[in-house]
Amino acid sequence: QVQLVESGGGLVQAGGSLRLSCALSGRAFSAYAMGWLRQAPGKSREVVAAIGRETINTYYEDLVKGRFTISRDNAKNTVYLEMNSVRVEDAAVYFCAAKRAVAGGYYARSAEYEYWGQGIQVTVSS
Repeated sequence: QVQLVESGGGLVQAGGSLRLSCALSGRAFSAYAMGWLRQAPGKSREVVAAIGRETINTYYEDLVKGRFTISRDNAKNTVYLEMNSVRVEDAAVYFCAAKRAVAGGYYARSAEYEYWGQGIQVTVSS
């Protein structure tokens, strides 16, 4: 059974940086496409970044392009989200998600993911 554990959240000042990590256990990490999603109060959960089994395949939601970077380290069974130039509107609960993938593409829709972490809070101060 796949387990996902996020870490690295917390309070960051607007304009600052934060790195989220998500470790997958229970299955072969390299077989999964990964995503970072977020949910702010009163809003639906959205994919902000996704990465396929192959690291060259990545997706970013328009509002985070150029500021966030998703990466994965298959040797460490971990996916990362580097958040730079953080904005107040980036505050949300961030979720790591995984989907077993037979090809190298990413998944940009929340409903496509099979496994979820518990979520981690990111708070942005102005």
